[in-house]
Amino acid sequence: MDRCADEPDLWLRRFSAAPEARTRLICFPHAGGSASSFHAMSVALPPTAEVLAVQYPGRQDRRAEKCIDNVPELVDRLLPALTAEADDRPLALFGHSMGATLAYEVARSLEQIGGANSPVTVFLSGRRAPRFERSEYIHQRDDQGILRELALLGGSAAVALADPEILQMVMPAIRGDYRAAETYVHVPGPPLRCPVVALTGDADPRASVREVEAWSEYTEGPFVTHVFKGGHFFLNDHPDAVHDTVRDRLSSLPVFGAGTTS
Repeated sequence: MDRCADEPDLWLRRFSAAPEARTRLICFPHAGGSASSFHAMSVALPPTAEVLAVQYPGRQDRRAEKCIDNVPELVDRLLPALTAEADDRPLALFGHSMGATLAYEVARSLEQIGGANSPVTVFLSGRRAPRFERSEYIHQRDDQGILRELALLGGSAAVALADPEILQMVMPAIRGDYRAAETYVHVPGPPLRCPVVALTGDADPRASVREVEAWSEYTEGPFVTHVFKGGHFFLNDHPDAVHDTVRDRLSSLPVFGAGTTS
């Protein structure tokens, strides 16, 4: 059996202990991203929120593992690790870009399990709502074609990937993640019950404000959109504002009984 299926603790990175935390915030990286992209958030948030970041196979300390290139399998592999973390504290979810799709699908699964597993809020960042499905084939491009897409989005990785050795090392993970995002098919079902907070850049070439605001159709809970100046990686340009948004939302959660939604 695959090593990552046997050891679910491989999936989550805890940057610092927060024994007094009221909430655990599980963060899902963008395509090609890694758990370390959320280190800054773990430092910025108060000790009342413990930040854990998902580490997908095929990068950093999991580089030797085979990438998972489809969303359903990622969700299935993640669930045991996440339900274990819901034992003593309620979960909130934050996902950016591909990570937003994954956070949404994980939230659906956690609500189906129910009880303490149900997330108390979900942050969906830099990703259009599922009804705005577009046929995209970036994962089928050659390496330079994928680099052009990264440059368009403005990610800092595009500069580092100019190094051929780095490119060869990380391209399988980037390509696999793009395949997961681009082959994702939304299966209709009940809307989420928890609150949803959508975040977007006002100049994102892959997710317009209107497309991000449409996430309101996928929850019965309260919904709000926060629009920031910038493109797809607005959260790198305005980290303090993004962290404030997350902190304010988490601080408004009830201390007791937060594991269920009404």
